[in-house]
Formats: sequence, C-alpha cells, structure tokens
Amino acid sequence: MIGSIRNYLSKRRTAQQDIPAAEAYDLWAATYDQQPGNLMLYLDEIIVSSLISKMQLKDKDIADIGCGTGRHWPALYKQEPASITGFDVSRGMLSRLKEKFPAANTRLVSGNIIPTDGITFDCIISTLTIAHIEDLAAAITSWGALLKPGGDLLITDFHPSILAQGGKRSFRHHSRTLSVKNYIHPVGVIADHLQRNNMKLVEKKERLIDESVKPFYEAQESIHVYNRYKGMPVIYGLLAKKNAAL
Repeated sequence: MIGSIRNYLSKRRTAQQDIPAAEAYDLWAATYDQQPGNLMLYLDEIIVSSLISKMQLKDKDIADIGCGTGRHWPALYKQEPASITGFDVSRGMLSRLKEKFPAANTRLVSGNIIPTDGITFDCIISTLTIAHIEDLAAAITSWGALLKPGGDLLITDFHPSILAQGGKRSFRHHSRTLSVKNYIHPVGVIADHLQRNNMKLVEKKERLIDESVKPFYEAQESIHVYNRYKGMPVIYGLLAKKNAAL
C-alpha cells in the first residue's frame, strides 16, 4: 500500500488487478506488518487512539471486525478488557494474529455479515474495513445485533473521496502489484445505516492531506501527488453508541 503512495492516491490506472478481500489479504498477510512509513496506518493509529480515549473498555468484551493481524490489540489490551474476539475473512491474517497472540479468540467469517449466534459485545471496532464490504446495510445490521445496548462502535477507513478519485489499497506480491477490491460508501450513508440500527453517531474525525503528512510524500518522491490532492480528506473515523434499552 505504501510501497508507492501513487498506487492508492493517484488517478492513473495501472495494470493492477482488483481481487476480493479474502484472497488479497491471504496473499498480503506475510508482509502486512512490515510497512514502515505507511501513511494510512499512521493516520489510522492516530484516529483510533483518539476515539478509544473516549470509550470505557476496562472489563468489556470487544469485537474487532476485520481484525487482520491485530494491529490495535496491544493498545486495546492496555485498557484491560475482559476479552477481545477477532473476526476476519482472511485465514492468513488470522494466522498471523495467532502468532502474535496465541490465546486470541478468532473467528473466520464468510463475507462480511457476522452471525450473532446469541453472542453480544460491549464494544465493536472495525478499522480500514468498511470499503471492502459490498452490502454495507446488511453488515451494519448484523453488527447492531452483536452490540449490547449502550455499547460503542468505532469505525475508520479510507475516505470515500479518495477512493472515488481512484485510490487503491495496493501491495507487492511476487513482483506484481495487486490491489484489494473496494466499494465506495459515503460517510453520510454509513451514518444513516447506523441510525437505522439504533445507533447514534457521537463523533466524526477526518484527516486531510496537509503539511503534517507532506514528509510521507517526500520520502516516496511523490510530491506531485501531494500537490494534486492537498486539502482532500484521506481517512475518517466514526464513534457511535447504541441506544440503551428502554
């Protein structure tokens, strides 16, 4: 993804092949944690840390949907939750997570609709995942069924404005550049889905392509990309709360 920032920010079309998330992340899993200087991961961590600070996670049961290799788990464990359960469509990413956290609770899911099975959680987080989901309405409905009344939902992802301009989640695999299939979901539409499922948007955050991230582009010799997209939102974060039961 950051091997060349051009791959996910510029409009130019390359010979990249968009492949489904499960297949793509199985291929990416071996190198996913080896991305120094990755702008999106850097900004995602800033937004997630800020929103987590607004949540009470001690002794809570947390679901991480699209958990990947568990990037945020060290920060979550510092909050002393009762449990963390990771859900992902990629067997490869879950395998990497288990290497880092051998006792982790994980569930391989098919598609992005999470079956409830009578299980509920105090908190759901889903980072850099929403745009991989085609049927977002169905997915958020299933998330709402997982979330306890009064529970928190934290979401981050690539901003739809960037994806609409040709943004890609790309990575190198055996000398080929591959990109993950994305679907564009406007932030307002996401908020509407939350509201329909008894969840209220509490806070929204966005980060722009501005002077603070210019060094990432300079390091990749992509200053022309920076100049083209300066001022555009590149990532967003949402914090919602499920209405308490009457």
